[in-house]
Amino acid sequence: MAGGPIVNPTGTKVYNGKMTLHVFITCIVAATGGLIFGYDIGISGGVTSMDSFLKKFFHKVYIQEKADQSVNQYCKFDSPLLQTFTSSLYLAALVSSLFASTVTRKFGRKVSMLGGGTTFLLGAIVNGFARDIAMLIIGRILLGVGVGFANQSVPLYLSEMAPAHLRGMLNVGFQLMITIGILAANAINYGTSQIKAGWGWRISLGLAAVPAIIISLGSLLLPDTPSSLIERGHPAKARSMLKKVRGTDDIEDEYNDIVAASEESKLVEHPWANIFKRKYRPQLTMAFAIPFFQQFSGINIIMFYAPVLFKTMGLGDDASLMSSLITGFVNAVSTLVSTFTVDRVGRRALFLEGGIQMFVCQVLIGGLIYKEFGVTGTGTFSKSYATVVLILVCTYVAGFAWSWGPLGWLVPSEIFSLEIRSAGQSITVAVNMFFTFVIGQAFLTMLCKLKFGLFFFFAGWVSIMTLFIYFFLPETKNVPIEEMILVWKKHWFWGKYISDEDIHIGKNVEMGRP
Repeated sequence: MAGGPIVNPTGTKVYNGKMTLHVFITCIVAATGGLIFGYDIGISGGVTSMDSFLKKFFHKVYIQEKADQSVNQYCKFDSPLLQTFTSSLYLAALVSSLFASTVTRKFGRKVSMLGGGTTFLLGAIVNGFARDIAMLIIGRILLGVGVGFANQSVPLYLSEMAPAHLRGMLNVGFQLMITIGILAANAINYGTSQIKAGWGWRISLGLAAVPAIIISLGSLLLPDTPSSLIERGHPAKARSMLKKVRGTDDIEDEYNDIVAASEESKLVEHPWANIFKRKYRPQLTMAFAIPFFQQFSGINIIMFYAPVLFKTMGLGDDASLMSSLITGFVNAVSTLVSTFTVDRVGRRALFLEGGIQMFVCQVLIGGLIYKEFGVTGTGTFSKSYATVVLILVCTYVAGFAWSWGPLGWLVPSEIFSLEIRSAGQSITVAVNMFFTFVIGQAFLTMLCKLKFGLFFFFAGWVSIMTLFIYFFLPETKNVPIEEMILVWKKHWFWGKYISDEDIHIGKNVEMGRP
């Protein structure tokens, strides 16, 4: 389907273009950057539940784990050092994402992807051959640098390359690859845990090299996005690329909007300072709030520590790893729901439905854990209770997987103007990684202190973030990213921050009024 722009109900243009084979393949390849993030999320939780890994690196935790059932089950895995192993990656990702902004803007999105892949590869090698905790932490830091660069550049690349009316579906590919990485990691953990010699964890950690090689080689084959080419002074290549990815020669309106955005971008010498201007207040708020809420949804209770959590509930080693494999499968399948609905029902509907679903599940899980373990933490789950909890966990994961999981990356990547896009995405990644680090570092201690109340704690945050979306996030489906400022201008709250003089793009379309 080709042709010129049409006007959608928001008063902005929607450029029709074919789902060309070229854009489909490039977005699939770029989305594989999510594999490294997902693989690490799944693999770190699995190896920390393996006895052989704990005996070698965290012997105190191993001793606590083997204590009898009369001990407090909430606190048996509480170890600052174990939490540091998991969370150090995200602190490194936070710092590296800020540097990635400059690389992405000056050298292009694909260079950042290549840097992320190769650094992650080094981290996988170090971790696979780790002899002590120091090597483990160094490896985790290298992995974190890779994640920071990939998470900063991949969502931007996907949002810029995709046609507006297909941007949601193609961008969700990043989250889909994250879930596939998690599922693969869970399956590998289950298999390597069966190795009696006790070195299966080395395979689990070392195989992180596979997704690293995939994105590294893939980035070498990817073309630059039209926006990046124009931004870096290659207008002829940008025009040619835009025709190629849209499948039509009728690209003048979209091309002119990108050029206009680039010209405005060149006037900005310091995007990090510019992003704090009043007219960018809506986007800056979302760049902070969405990743903050995404992490305080409680998803990392499940994805980081699922095997540990299920072992805390009294399941055995194999049962806990199998349970996390099941949740990983649900996560991947449910993300497909978002892939096929995000451009139809919109971002807001998925955000709101997912929030309600997660809230209900968190409350029920907390209630069941209270009934069995109380405040003392002594006891064990029966098989039937464990099954009910697993079903609730899977329902919770499904709600996250078709809402806050993919949309937490999609929406921030599509709302920024070109002149602040790299800086804005870096803020999104940095906030995401910081609070991932906070949750990763604090979860086991919080479980020990708050006990079953931890699930009610996160349920409270889920209710707050759902209300935030209802009142403050406008619908962004089908809106070209160069026209996004018009959406903010029409919003009941954010419109007051944007003056008519701030709008330099889309003048040929009459803008609706609040």
